[in-house]
Amino acid sequence: MTQRPRRRYQFRDYLSPKVLVMLALGFSSGLPFNLIGNTLGYWLRDEHTALAAIGVVSWVGITYSLKFLWAPFLDRIRMPLLGRLGRRRGWMLAAQILVGAGLGTMAVLGTGHGLGVLGVVALVVAFAAATQDTAIDAWRIESASDKGELGLLTSAYTFGFRTALLGTEAIILPIAQRIGWNASYAVYGALILIGVIACLCAKEPENADQVMEHKGVQAPLTSARGIFDAIAGPFIAFYRAHGNLAVAMLLAITLFQLGYFVSGPMYNPMYVDVGLTKDMVGTIRGSVGLVGTFLGVATGGYLSLRLGLTPALLIGGVLLNIGTALYAVVPFAHDPTTFSVIMFADNFGIAVGGITLVAYMSSLTSLGYTATQYALLSSAYAWAGKLLKGFSGSTVEALTAHYGAMNAYATFFIGCGLLGVPALVLFALLERTHRRRAALSVKPA
Repeated sequence: MTQRPRRRYQFRDYLSPKVLVMLALGFSSGLPFNLIGNTLGYWLRDEHTALAAIGVVSWVGITYSLKFLWAPFLDRIRMPLLGRLGRRRGWMLAAQILVGAGLGTMAVLGTGHGLGVLGVVALVVAFAAATQDTAIDAWRIESASDKGELGLLTSAYTFGFRTALLGTEAIILPIAQRIGWNASYAVYGALILIGVIACLCAKEPENADQVMEHKGVQAPLTSARGIFDAIAGPFIAFYRAHGNLAVAMLLAITLFQLGYFVSGPMYNPMYVDVGLTKDMVGTIRGSVGLVGTFLGVATGGYLSLRLGLTPALLIGGVLLNIGTALYAVVPFAHDPTTFSVIMFADNFGIAVGGITLVAYMSSLTSLGYTATQYALLSSAYAWAGKLLKGFSGSTVEALTAHYGAMNAYATFFIGCGLLGVPALVLFALLERTHRRRAALSVKPA
């Protein structure tokens, strides 16, 4: 990205076509996330599926953490037939079509054809959703003309993404209460059309296309050099850019949202077990939770600009972990007021932590390897949590045998809140190292 003097963005900049397209693509990216994750767990628990089985089904989300394995193809190959739209938009549209078809199939099948069949379809949706995320993330980073615009697009993406998450974990609940889970999934599957329209309206990032076309000439994918560059090039470039700190960065990113991911499958089953209605959960998520999310996105963007990426990330991490741990209160005090406070704090913390992490990871990528490098980083922040959350149900059941159900849930959520502490320590050490190096670089000889 070219270096330009920092400009002050005005309100009209937030309504530019590029930003509005990014907002819609962010919604499209967030749409399937809960429908194959926490909300699917709510559906399964509602139909009396065991907690251990819900935890195992949540493993389909590991697909998000493996997307770096096929991301090189998105960098180097145009999607057959749809490639005329461009490298990014072609893959984006193909993935959106598959997501919509998969969610529609889940709606038709339901749980009546067995948990295994539903899980396989959810796995297909997860693969398509992860591919869509890879293409959208690359488009977001490559379309930005400078760091300021990257922040603007990242904020729009996060608003759209978080709106979709709230819609698929809050608004869907009263809908499911009235028309059933199957019909609700059909309705939400159709909403992928928002992303399809945005994809068709988007403009392919020309600079990135030129770089990739040059790579195609200098190192075609049919040659040994091209294959090596597609697979190893992104990792080599990342290590060259960040040196020995690269490993520490990846580890810190991996641990940052560990507690958030591990706790995910147990929220909705806990609501069922403590007797919260879908209407109450949906109403509070869609009102107080929505306010917390939007305030969190705005706060995260402001902190990143005012304090710098890593200091903002540290604040976001603290808020994120506090929000997770607060759910330990719900088994003992789940009146509307208390639940609203917890929901606000959690959504605010998730939004601040999420946008500061996305901004930090986006700043680490290199043009020419955008899809693969960002896929690697976003996979790193999710893979451990996606793997461990499969044991969340078994953990709560084991704790229940010793302490009772409500104490088990409380202990579990406090533990999840503490899982993020190592990441905060690592990021603090990285920031200290960067400051020390910066001070040495300007020290007079």
